[in-house]
Order: sequence, then structure tokens, then C-alpha cells
Amino acid sequence: MAVRAGIVVTGTEVLTGRVADRNGPWLAEALRDVGVDVGQVVVVGDRPEDLRAALAFLAGNGTDLLVTSGGLGPTADDLTAAVVGDFQGRPSAVDAALEQRITAVVERLSARRGWRLDPSATAAGVTKQAQVPVGATVLEPVGTAPGLVVPPAEGRSGPPVLVLPGPPSELQGMWPAALASPLVRAALAGATELRQRTLRLWGTPESELAATLRRVDDQLTGLEVTTCLRDGELEIVTRYEPGAEPAWERLDQAVRADFGDTLVSDGPTVDDLVAAALADRGWTLAVGESCTGGLLTARLTAVEGSSAWVLGGVAAYANSAKEQLLGVPAATLAAAGAVSPEVALALAEGVRDRFGADVGVGVTGIAGPGGGTPDKPVGTVHLAVVGPDGTATRSVVLPGSREAVRQRTTTMALHLLRQLLLGGPPA
Repeated sequence: MAVRAGIVVTGTEVLTGRVADRNGPWLAEALRDVGVDVGQVVVVGDRPEDLRAALAFLAGNGTDLLVTSGGLGPTADDLTAAVVGDFQGRPSAVDAALEQRITAVVERLSARRGWRLDPSATAAGVTKQAQVPVGATVLEPVGTAPGLVVPPAEGRSGPPVLVLPGPPSELQGMWPAALASPLVRAALAGATELRQRTLRLWGTPESELAATLRRVDDQLTGLEVTTCLRDGELEIVTRYEPGAEPAWERLDQAVRADFGDTLVSDGPTVDDLVAAALADRGWTLAVGESCTGGLLTARLTAVEGSSAWVLGGVAAYANSAKEQLLGVPAATLAAAGAVSPEVALALAEGVRDRFGADVGVGVTGIAGPGGGTPDKPVGTVHLAVVGPDGTATRSVVLPGSREAVRQRTTTMALHLLRQLLLGGPPA
């Protein structure tokens, strides 16, 4: 790629997993949108020597821009600005005007949230955040932390470092200003379009896809092809510059020829497909779920505009809830058991009736780690979808941990919905 960037995500809480890294993937995709390839995302703890080592590693790999996130707060472990300044050969000094602007932000936030602050402690924190490497460009705070663009000192080589705050809302809010900075624009001046296309298969093993890719490998020059199998969905993600469009078309043709019966989409997720189908038909939907405990309803309502078609959901865990809230017959529960095709269908029919929805979804299962029997082992799941065009059902035994079973069940329910609404590969 003509222009490359490297990303350093800082924070011991991210390194240890207490906080999931949302900034690295977001930045990588935001940079791809402007034609910049990201070679590495490095996560380091709040140790100056590790941050310096990460910056040196990325700078030595021919990157045109380094981006950091985190470590710009008022506490002692927030060291990014000073470390980056030292790395670029630029000592830090207090920017008095910036200090006043940060003070005003802190005062507004404190008044809004009802905080009672110690004036001396607050002043010390603000002064720390106003320490700026000499010669750096300041990006105005979205929260209380300013961003920075720090070029190497005169006589030194290397890429500029774009220093962004850690909270995702602040980082994303600052991104337009970061791209507009003259130093960043200059670093990315050679960027070209970097296209990304995704094919999504349902129920195809990676080994079968691998055979197809081997067959056409010599026709895919210029394509970066990655595959990911997750919860039964196989994604084929390609990235390429415009000149490789013919190679993409050859890959697309090969996949369609070999896996046309399992190809779900050439971009949209199953969530998007279900949402679009419900919106196009003007249908509404309601969910009665047991083992997933509301995860399916949460995923359906994560789609923008979902209030137009999702009427609601009931997490009916206890048998009494299944009976009283969704009208599952006590006789059915006694005869077939709570985890059964009969109860999944009754949940779908019951929630459809209770909400007056066009489509009802029922889910019941044993997520584990306990509760399994020889006849119904852990991972046993039954699903049903009832709509104006008929009924679709599925019974499976899913592998994995409790969380894996719940997530895979949610994905399978969406594909069962997709099957009923749109046809295509069966769930």
C-alpha cells in the first residue's frame, strides 16, 4: 500500500482485558476509509518504556503516521503526551491558553454533574493535561483531554505521531479535526482508494473454501483475502486498490460458482438482511426467548430504526413465566419439557399473539455448564419462527461455553428469520 499507519493503544486496563479495545479496530477502519493501510495495532500498558518501544517498532516499519489512543488524562499513569514528546525529541511545556480552555471545560462538566472538586487537585490535573510538546499541534478537547499532532524535531526523521484520547466517544469526536490537521494531511497525501468487500456464507466449512481459494490463487494478484468462521458464518473479506478490481470479480465468480447455495450476502450482515426484509414488508416482530435471556431482542434492536418493526421481547426463563406471560400450555411443558421443539413453537406463537406481531420467534435451550441430560445434553437448542408465510424450526446441539452457546443461538435465530423472510441457505 502507498500509505501505511501504525496504531498504539495504551492502558493497562486494556492490556489485561478489563476494558475491551474499541479504539484500535475503529481507527484501523477509519484509516482504511481514507485509503490508509494499517499494518499493526499494538496494545501496551501504562509503562513509558513499553510505549517508547512500540513507537520505535512501528516507526521502523516504514509507517507514514503513528496514532496513539489513551493516556491523556490528569492522573499519574497518563503519560502518553510526555513520552511521545520525548520520542520525537520535543520537550513539553505548559500551554497557558490551553490550560484556561481545559479549566473552563472542567468547570462546565463539574457544574453539570454536581461534582464538588478540590481546587488545588483540579488545578494540578488541568496543568498536567495542558503540558504540550513544543512545536506540536493541539486538537481541541472533546472531553477534557486535548489531542496532539507531534512531528519529529528538526534534524530528526520519522513519521508524525497523532495522539488521541482514550474514551471512544472523545476519540471519534476528535477524528475529523485530526484528519484536517496540516501535519496529518501531509503524512497521508499519497493515500489512494482502498476498497473492502465482504462475502458471507452460512454453513460452509473453511476447508471447502480453502480448496476454492487454492484453485484461483494465481488469479487474485492485488487482493488481500482473509477468512473468518464465527458462529457458523464464514466471512471472506477482501481489501484491494482499484487496479485489482478484475481480481475481485474473479474471486466473486469462483465463490458464487462453488457456494452459491450457501452465499448469504455480498456485504450486508444477517442483522441487516432481516431488518431490511421486515421493513420492506412492513411486518412487525416479537421475541420469546429463554436460554438467550434477552440477547436476541438486544441484537435485533441494535439496528438503527428497529423500533419500526420490533415490538418487544420477553425473556421467559422460568416455566411460570412461559405460562403466564406467553401462554405456553402447562401440559406442553409437562409432556415435552421446557427445552423442546414444542415449547419453542409455543413461545413463538405465544409472543406473536401477545404482542399482535406479524412474526414471532421462540428460543429455548440448555446453555450450561450444568443442566444437561443424556437425552438433552448441554448445548441443546430449539428455535421456531412463525409468520404470515409459514413456520420455520430448527433443533441443534451447539458446542462451546455457556456464553458461546448463547451467542451462537442468537446468530442461528437470525438466520432462521432470514430463511423465513428471504429464503436462501437454510438455518
